[in-house]
Amino acid sequence: MEDKRRTARNLVAKLSSVSERIRTDALSELRQISKLDPESRPLIAEAGAVPYLCDTLYSSSPTMQENSAATLLNLSITSRGSLMSTRGLLDAISHALSNPASHAAAQSCAATLHSLLIADESYRPMIGSKRDILYSLLSIVGDTHAPTRSTKDALKALFGIALYPLNRASMVGLGAISALVSLIVRDARMGIVEDATAVLAQVAGCEESDEAMRKTGGVGVLGDLLDEGTSASTRTRENAVAALLNMARCGSERGRREVRETVVKVMEGIAVVAENGSGKGKAKAVELLKFVVDGNGNGNNKVRELRFKFDKINDFINHSI
Repeated sequence: MEDKRRTARNLVAKLSSVSERIRTDALSELRQISKLDPESRPLIAEAGAVPYLCDTLYSSSPTMQENSAATLLNLSITSRGSLMSTRGLLDAISHALSNPASHAAAQSCAATLHSLLIADESYRPMIGSKRDILYSLLSIVGDTHAPTRSTKDALKALFGIALYPLNRASMVGLGAISALVSLIVRDARMGIVEDATAVLAQVAGCEESDEAMRKTGGVGVLGDLLDEGTSASTRTRENAVAALLNMARCGSERGRREVRETVVKVMEGIAVVAENGSGKGKAKAVELLKFVVDGNGNGNNKVRELRFKFDKINDFINHSI
């Protein structure tokens, strides 16, 4: 262990060299060690690497910025406290996201944010308050030329940010609804659609999302995902159910009416989720069905036709969760 500590100290010391070549070589080695040797990660952080890595995120060199971002990502797995206690970390990540020297650098920065956000709830309001970070992540989501991995990592970071309710209004204000709905419509890759609908479901859980969802046709898009004629995955359908349910809970009367009208058209698809989804998916699907039934009574032919099936599913849920 002492040899590893000595190696970490020597490499970190080289990061302050006046020679760019020495700094580049040290960064490359730190990246490899932090990737392959989990025991070395806290030693690298203890040696004072994080401030140097943050400074290097401002580099215009693709190699240096990419190696720095990747090393920070590796350290975020075990040394999150060292990262978040370093002054200027989020500003440096924001810069690299908005001024990436390479797609890989932006991808690593987004993945680092996700690692921090999922690990510790206390980081969510702090990261979510950085509007430049939100804007940059949404820009990646809206970039039709962004690599799949970059888009997925940006979506995962946004999901972590949206888990903190007070961040959702800021996300809506920066165009999150439009960016997510557009991505769902244009991208047929299953993983991307699943992640995008997961973020949308979270963001829909605030009053500010109501008008944005109407303007973008988001409710109709969610309904299309639940239509039995589509090939949406189970996870995507559960996310769509969650998004509609959050809109029913948080939306205006006009928004709730639109949700109700949409749900009535795709009740068969929601019933499938209620019967075959995950535990949480089943519960949310049943609650969404109840929302429609309670709002329509027995006056709607489609509701009346499916009422018996709904009651059977409701009974199934009550006995299986």
